[in-house]
Amino acid sequence: MIYSLHGTLVEKTADMAVVECAGVGFCAAIPSSTAGSLPAVGQECTLYTHMNVTENDVALFGFADKESQAMFRLLTAVTGVGPKVGLAILSVLSPDRVVLAISAGDHKAFTAASGVGPKLGQRIVLELKDKVGKGLATGLGLADASGTAAPAATGGVAQAIAALTGLGYTGSEAAQAIARLDPSLPVQELIRLALQGIGKGR
Repeated sequence: MIYSLHGTLVEKTADMAVVECAGVGFCAAIPSSTAGSLPAVGQECTLYTHMNVTENDVALFGFADKESQAMFRLLTAVTGVGPKVGLAILSVLSPDRVVLAISAGDHKAFTAASGVGPKLGQRIVLELKDKVGKGLATGLGLADASGTAAPAATGGVAQAIAALTGLGYTGSEAAQAIARLDPSLPVQELIRLALQGIGKGR
């Protein structure tokens, strides 16, 4: 298993990157979100990777951060979600957004990814909801099929959801309200805007 690559970025496109490590160029398929996070060709970079071995192929997938790497493993453990679909999902949804969509039961969010229809979106939510729910409740990482920690929501998002549930809202109501917001906002702002959203929805 190749866990990560650190070296010179010698080539990149929207869906592929080649990193040269000790004279060897490793080609990894990447989501478009990772392509946007990589430096210019010729500079040093780090890719967190997942190696997929089948009878006919050995493929390497690369990500800009550990959260995306772990989320890819979590997603591809779902029945019907192969590596290409996993990359497509992470091209349109950040790991935080994936967590929030699952916890809110928003299967439609996944249909924005190429290759994901309503039925597959529903299956992703169904198969991962328990893992995501436990991660949000504890503020700890989730565990994927290999036992590797995958990200729960960021600290601010988890704190905001915890605050809303403390005010008497259900976990689903809290997650749905937070899912509409920018997860990078301060905790207090997330709570304030979420309360406004819940109030309008009632």
